[in-house]
Amino acid sequence: MKPLDYIEMKLPAKPEYVGVLRLTLSGIASRMGFSYDAIEDLKIAASEAVTNAVQHAYSNKETGEVEIGFGLYRDRLEVMVTDHGQSFNFQETQSGVGPYKEDSLEFLREGGLGLYLIETLMDEVEIHHEEGVTVFMTKYLEGEQVEIDVKTLST
Repeated sequence: MKPLDYIEMKLPAKPEYVGVLRLTLSGIASRMGFSYDAIEDLKIAASEAVTNAVQHAYSNKETGEVEIGFGLYRDRLEVMVTDHGQSFNFQETQSGVGPYKEDSLEFLREGGLGLYLIETLMDEVEIHHEEGVTVFMTKYLEGEQVEIDVKTLST
């Protein structure tokens, strides 16, 4: 299904531009009717995805951009964050994320917690890593996902 509207932006892969993403996302989600809590979840998850790209995609010698796309649908907001830097193996990284142990704190600081937060705060998450990394995140408007699940179960 085609989005009602699609918004795209490119940001320099620098930490000082993460705030621009947060403000843009907040405005879009607010206009769509998301609750305050859902908007905060969206901002945290998208910020984690962009921060991961800023920190890990480009080496110190490289400069790059992070591309962010927003697909606005009647029942949901899809956010796509893409970089064209160094790829990582999501399955390998995800397998290292587990229950908190004191000796795993350093791993969590290095990105494991970011992936965990994104998966916890969003309704659907897909990560593709070909040339760079693309994170697809979906957040449904209140009640929409439940209705979809109920319809699926009753058929």
